Amino acid sequence: MAKLFESIGKLGLALAVGGGVVNSALFNVDAGHRAVIFDRFRGVQDLVVGEGTHFLIPWVQKPIIFDCRSRPRNVPVITGSKDLQNVNITLRILFRPLATQLPRIFTSIGEDYDERVLPSITTEVLKAVVARFDAGELITQRELVSRQVSEDLNERASTFGLILDDVSLTHLTFGKEFTEAVEMKQVAQQEAERARFVVEKAEQQKQAAIISAEGDSQAALLIANSLQEAGDGLVELRKLEAAEDIAFQLSRSRNVTYLPSGQGTLLQLPQ
Repeated sequence: MAKLFESIGKLGLALAVGGGVVNSALFNVDAGHRAVIFDRFRGVQDLVVGEGTHFLIPWVQKPIIFDCRSRPRNVPVITGSKDLQNVNITLRILFRPLATQLPRIFTSIGEDYDERVLPSITTEVLKAVVARFDAGELITQRELVSRQVSEDLNERASTFGLILDDVSLTHLTFGKEFTEAVEMKQVAQQEAERARFVVEKAEQQKQAAIISAEGDSQAALLIANSLQEAGDGLVELRKLEAAEDIAFQLSRSRNVTYLPSGQGTLLQLPQ
């Protein structure tokens, strides 16, 4: 019975040791990741291991896992424009490493390649591009600025084995002095617009007065011509029209009594 338990113990120990060895010889690469193999005798291997479970030689080989999915990073930069204005820019980048370049990236840069590469090349490219534009052009031609930054940055990142899926200018502000100058300019433009409106209004009133005076002059000339042609007849006509209008107004008033001429009127006086 003792020999049986001893045999079972040895078998269990052998299985445990074998399981540990097998487990140490396996490694997993998750979805969206790639692995680079470091060999203690031959160094970093050129082969890039894809997703799944793979074998390696325990103690001799070691897997280095890289995330090859797109990851965001914000890089703030303070630089100067063509007209020497301070500009605060924040650039948002979606980046990922080129899978075939992972051995070179690990050998020459390291696992923290994004910390070592992206801030420096982003600052360099932004300063070079922004220096080509005035402060006003950075606002009015923002799409052009963003496109030039994207093209130059992609070119620089490719030399390090990086792919930039998206480059966007998410924040763009200027120094306090420039902001105050812009506000003062806007106020001055509003004042100029208001002054121009006042001048245009005065000019319109002047034209209206001229037109009215010309109309009165024409009316007076017509009346004078009519008097010259018709004599006193026009004046009598106007008198009759005025009298007719006065009579009509008086007839509608309750406080006015009309007494015909040439007839006796009986007034009831108190006795």
